[in-house]
Amino acid sequence: MTALVAPDLRWFPSWAATVTDFGDEVMHGSGAWNLDHPLGPTEACCKELVDVLVERSVADPAAGRVASTYYWITAGDGDPDDEVIGFLNLRHDLNAWLLEEGGHIGYSIRPERRRLGHATRALALGVRRAGELGIERVLVTCDTDNLPSARTIEAGGGVFEDVRNGKRRYWIAAPA
Repeated sequence: MTALVAPDLRWFPSWAATVTDFGDEVMHGSGAWNLDHPLGPTEACCKELVDVLVERSVADPAAGRVASTYYWITAGDGDPDDEVIGFLNLRHDLNAWLLEEGGHIGYSIRPERRRLGHATRALALGVRRAGELGIERVLVTCDTDNLPSARTIEAGGGVFEDVRNGKRRYWIAAPA
């Protein structure tokens, strides 16, 4: 099982383990870029990130930010005792940068939990949520050299469009 849950301090222990497991690797979809300091596996940092993700979910065109929903990916069905294993960010619209490089959905699974189908299931859940928002076609991108992510996107129905600025761009039809 894989679930998308709202970021919440109750998952701090497994969130901290996930942050630690990523090390220096980029945590796509985590929202960590919203902090003015590096993300650390502390309870204070987790609380700060949860608060910032709620605040930054609202569109701010002046800052170049579209409305978005942040999720933590859990291994389970979303129960409070599930383990956080990754992150997913669903952008409700596309600005110029997102259309070229970022896409509607950014996601990542912690290294220790990869190759178990969680990314494929989380992406499918994200596409379903996008459809619920009225998004008909979901843009998902990955670095040109990230073949595991390209395979995940393709397994999720991604249709390759092109490469722009070092990003492979795929469109996935969202269910209505």
